[in-house]
Amino acid sequence: MARRVLLVLGALVMLFPFAWMVITSITPAGSVLATPPDFTPDGANLDAYRRLLDTMPFWRILLNSLWIGVASTILQLVTSAMAAYAFARLPFPGRGALFAVYLATLMVPLQVLIVPLFIEMRTVNLIDTYFAVLAPTVASAFGVFLLRQAIAQVPKEFDEAAVLDGAGHFRIFVFIVVPLIRPALATFAIFAFMASWNSYLWPLVIIKSPEFMTLPLGLAELHGRFTTEWNVVMAGSVVSVLPIIVLYLIAQKQVIASVAQSGLK
Repeated sequence: MARRVLLVLGALVMLFPFAWMVITSITPAGSVLATPPDFTPDGANLDAYRRLLDTMPFWRILLNSLWIGVASTILQLVTSAMAAYAFARLPFPGRGALFAVYLATLMVPLQVLIVPLFIEMRTVNLIDTYFAVLAPTVASAFGVFLLRQAIAQVPKEFDEAAVLDGAGHFRIFVFIVVPLIRPALATFAIFAFMASWNSYLWPLVIIKSPEFMTLPLGLAELHGRFTTEWNVVMAGSVVSVLPIIVLYLIAQKQVIASVAQSGLK
């Protein structure tokens, strides 16, 4: 009983910021900064959402973030799964050392890479394009590490049986390994989509035109120099959270299965 109470209290603490975000988004502008805070505001309405749509081309910005997030996630899943299979199943000289060096890139923050990436994109004349936003996210060292660990748990006897039936590495990868690591793929897909969806620094550096703007940049534009309409900002935040929630609900079973498998030998 005590555990359930603690879990409920923990859940309430974590859900409170989201609840307050929704409440603020439907609060009239003049009551947002009321003291003490009002959890049941009088005159609650959806004016902030209307203002959000009138202030900027919100649907275009939302579509930009959506397709970039989906494309980035798919590309990372493909490249990470293939690299993970190579590290887990293909013996070649220096495999362990190369994998260690690859993992070491996780310790390099994006801020260190901003200038070299910008110079590279300028050299190939890709500044202020969708491809410039997408290119640095094509590969993921974290994804390779996560999926390599998942592939390592797949019994090699399956590979050996497939080889006896005449299958090559491509067929083993596509028809045996990938179906067996779907929970890990789903888990990584959520992380990859969230990283792309919430990315702010790199799009801020590389994007100049409003038509290429992503959602984090659009939300930043809602902050005024002297005053900020917080109900409009929270309305944009509510909309930005919804795709993440939907993605998690879709992949929830696979994520739970991935967590369960991580404890199995």
